[in-house]
Amino acid sequence: MDFCFPTVIVSMPEMKEVELVSFDAEGTVVTPDFSQAIWHEAIPALYARRKGLDLAEARMRVFEEYNRIGEQSLEWYDIKYWFDYLGLGSSDPVIQSCLGRIAYYPEVTQVLSSLASEYRLVVASCTPWELLHYLLEDIEPYFVRVFSSISHYRQVKNPDFYIRMCEEMGVHPGHVIHVGDNWQFDYINSRKAGIDGFHLDRSRSNCRESISDLTQLEQILLL
Repeated sequence: MDFCFPTVIVSMPEMKEVELVSFDAEGTVVTPDFSQAIWHEAIPALYARRKGLDLAEARMRVFEEYNRIGEQSLEWYDIKYWFDYLGLGSSDPVIQSCLGRIAYYPEVTQVLSSLASEYRLVVASCTPWELLHYLLEDIEPYFVRVFSSISHYRQVKNPDFYIRMCEEMGVHPGHVIHVGDNWQFDYINSRKAGIDGFHLDRSRSNCRESISDLTQLEQILLL
């Protein structure tokens, strides 16, 4: 069996200067189950019923539209846009029907509890607020602020977003840690803003440059 250990990019002297720890939401503290239920299951099923299609055909058409827009576009994240565009009516019944799929990764509550006693914690997510507040409902007390780049700034998580977040929190980017599972949005873009970014790869497929769970971040920060 091969064992791999993440490369720790932030040095020990820098660790002592950390004032703020920022977490992505989906794929980092919250599992993707809720989003999968909405975007991959409920929306195609509703589209199939509305258009008189079988589910496979409906899923193919819906996914083609998702891919046409792409994750760099604001519309990608906007559930109201998609329900209007696809002619599905109100999104509220679908959201409510999927709430039971919200789940947190096993280590999340313990790690947040531990770090919250030493650092200010925030969420920095692309998820729009109308979904994000449901995702964080059970763990929101651990965070001093929740930032949705889409809802609050009308942008994806580019370097400008991270700079604006730091300005609002009154902290220099060099004193901030951010962790998330998207290589571009969470790792590359946060580091371009001057933040010490950590890439979270729960699949352990990129061991050299990533951490595999949040307990590794906790160990680094609390050394």
